[in-house]
Amino acid sequence: MSLAVPQALETKSRPKSECRPFNDTNSVLVRSFWCPSKVKQTYDAFLLLDVEATCQQGTDFSYPNEIIEFPVCLMRWKDRDGDKASQLEVIAEFRSFVKPSWRPTLSEFCIELTGITQEDVDAAPGFPAVLRSLRAFLVEHKLIEKNGKPRMRFCWCTDGPWDIRDFVVKQSFISQIPIPDWMSSDVLDVRALVSAHTSGSKPRHGPFWGSGTLNIPAQLSVLGLPPFQGRQHSGIDDTRNLARILTQLAVDGVQLQPNTSINPRRRWFWMGKAGQILEENLPS
Repeated sequence: MSLAVPQALETKSRPKSECRPFNDTNSVLVRSFWCPSKVKQTYDAFLLLDVEATCQQGTDFSYPNEIIEFPVCLMRWKDRDGDKASQLEVIAEFRSFVKPSWRPTLSEFCIELTGITQEDVDAAPGFPAVLRSLRAFLVEHKLIEKNGKPRMRFCWCTDGPWDIRDFVVKQSFISQIPIPDWMSSDVLDVRALVSAHTSGSKPRHGPFWGSGTLNIPAQLSVLGLPPFQGRQHSGIDDTRNLARILTQLAVDGVQLQPNTSINPRRRWFWMGKAGQILEENLPS
């Protein structure tokens, strides 16, 4: 379903008369004084995605998670001049809860982490129906034709590689449907791009996540943006904050393009035949 578009996203810039050259990629202070500078951007639109999925306390990304929230922010350039641009805006949102089929009852850990209730998923469509609704959303906004062929160059963007590389691939296996062509291309891992862009900078607020990589609050911090807005691990709030990050990267003159490959045929140790989950292979 389509959602109301949020207000314009804030960025860190200064009037042209006060701008200075961007010559120190390690300085948040200098970056905060940088003015928008149009660079070549090869993609016309960006689809920001941050799914939420079933989980048990103590499991990792190899677990057969089922997607339970599917939110997307659609961003496009508002200042494109030929092949150059620097200012992005959110023009539409899509969001749907998703009903899991393998283990339809959410764990207390999952409910507490995501804020998604059992009632939310019980009343939701299954994953195949959500993909059909998403396809209609992409057609409505002229990203693809009704037959699925692209009408413009667009790129999926996620916080880390997991959302499509792991969660969507696993869910497609469980639901016994192929990943659509319009979702199987390489993706832009925003977390990796922020880390490369701000190499050497330390976050002002928000912890590091995992093996020294930046979670969304830390990415906002190193980019000099205000703290996370909303509830962390709410898919739609995570996606909206990711849009704030991508907006600032564009203002900083970073070229936005895919940096992570996707293997739609990837297999996990618990996968059997035709959507079968080999529960005997799962940790007890």
